[in-house]
Amino acid sequence: MIMEALREVLGAPPRAAGGRGSGRRGSSPPPRCGGTAEPPAEAAERLAVRLRAVPGVRHVDVRPNGFLVVEIATPGEIVQDILAAPLAVPPRRTGSTAPWPDFPRTWDNPGFAVRYAYVRAGAVQRWARDLGVPTGAAARSGLLDGPSDRAVLRVLAELPSRRDSRDPGWAAYLERLAEVYHAAVEHASPIPRGDEPPSEVHAARVRMGEAVRRVLGEGLAELGVAPPGKI
Repeated sequence: MIMEALREVLGAPPRAAGGRGSGRRGSSPPPRCGGTAEPPAEAAERLAVRLRAVPGVRHVDVRPNGFLVVEIATPGEIVQDILAAPLAVPPRRTGSTAPWPDFPRTWDNPGFAVRYAYVRAGAVQRWARDLGVPTGAAARSGLLDGPSDRAVLRVLAELPSRRDSRDPGWAAYLERLAEVYHAAVEHASPIPRGDEPPSEVHAARVRMGEAVRRVLGEGLAELGVAPPGKI
């Protein structure tokens, strides 16, 4: 699990970085030097040596300010990390108020977009099975290399640091994840269209949607919102 391996070296999960649509890089702040006078860049260089030895890391760049920029060879491994981990079950919250209203059920309501993304990802799995798309853990995550795929992966890569944050900002995070997932379904379909035959790319995108659904479900539960069965 690439994110867990990076956490072991860094002591904390890396933060996803890069422009919109990026999905290959993560950044880490300068390592703490304790009471030593070691410059941050030198301490970062020591960590960079260890990071370069982590399987799945393509490149590590040390910036003058001591920040480390880590490029992952196969960003789609983030999907496998999420789905291989035990299902997170947040504690039940009583008296919580949903951050968005249930209505109106239009795109102007971010709560609708989030809830619909959760339902849509489940529907995609059912449609994929009906259309003969191979699903399951055998899906090749390395095929998730299109711009829309990378946009989703970049937001998914924020999950470990989001969980560790004192102020995780779940509502805004779920809104961004829903936005990129809806765009991916529209522009990089996870299911065949027309006479298009089922392919491994479709399978990888269905698998990515499964990860999106799991993260949305976790975030909704954290906010005290029951994930919807249908919309």
